[in-house]
Amino acid sequence: MRRHPGRGEAGGRVTGSVTGSEPGAAVGRRIGIGLMYGLWKPRVLGAWRVPAAGPVVLAVNHSHNIDGPMVMGTAPRPVHFLIKREAFVGPLDPFLRGIGQLKVDRTTADRAAITDALGVLERGGVLGIFPEGTRGEGDFASLRAGLAYFAVRSGAPIVPVAVLGSAERRGRAIPGLPPLRSRVDVVFGDPFEAGDGSGRRTRAALDAATTRIQGRLAAHLADAKRLTSRSNDET
Repeated sequence: MRRHPGRGEAGGRVTGSVTGSEPGAAVGRRIGIGLMYGLWKPRVLGAWRVPAAGPVVLAVNHSHNIDGPMVMGTAPRPVHFLIKREAFVGPLDPFLRGIGQLKVDRTTADRAAITDALGVLERGGVLGIFPEGTRGEGDFASLRAGLAYFAVRSGAPIVPVAVLGSAERRGRAIPGLPPLRSRVDVVFGDPFEAGDGSGRRTRAALDAATTRIQGRLAAHLADAKRLTSRSNDET
């Protein structure tokens, strides 16, 4: 199922005036490194594939709440994730804003939201997106068109990211999290261009780009499972 930016998480409303602070995202990366490597055993493969400079979109599969923090702590560059507004509650609101993350209202279209997300890319930053729009099987089976819009509009390459093992088992100490000190694999794929080279951003062009992207992401996930010896039903 494909949804256009005005109707999906990646193209939803970003409330407030936060556009993503690079220094804040750098702090978030340091926090992510400490927490993710302190609580679990990330095995990171292919991080060298992330371009060292310039705008990049990380397209991450999403099967557990720790997937975003895990990528923040293992990516070689600070990441600004588009995060649903429901996560910005209580003290988490100023915290997430302070580390450069973007609040997204998935139910409402807002041109300012697109401007804010594109602003990260225009400044040469890294934008993180869960292209499935919400936590699920983590298999890239249902993509929203927001990912295609941001990649085509900005010209930034997409780097597929597979997080494997985060939803495989529940921990005994904290049932809602993977077992402490268990292995979580994070596999970065080869960057690719979403557009067809025409520069068109029509609905048909975005649909075609979304189809191309879905094929690339699904292929990367399958390769990542083979590379990490994860079975086909593990995410």
